[in-house]
Amino acid sequence: MTVTRESIIGDILDYDRGTAEFFFEIGMHCLGCPASRGESIEEACAVHGTDADALVEKINKYLQGK
Repeated sequence: MTVTRESIIGDILDYDRGTAEFFFEIGMHCLGCPASRGESIEEACAVHGTDADALVEKINKYLQGK
């Protein structure tokens, strides 16, 4: 899986639950909420005031290392 800014958070979590730590690190603690599971990384980062590109890079690096 390759994650992009448009990737849906729920799809990423379904693919690898270990990615949750990266969302928690930037204050996204509502990962179980139905709305957040349907949001893209870009949408969630805009709400939380964080850098979507940095998050995408971290998640892809983690997934490539598996």
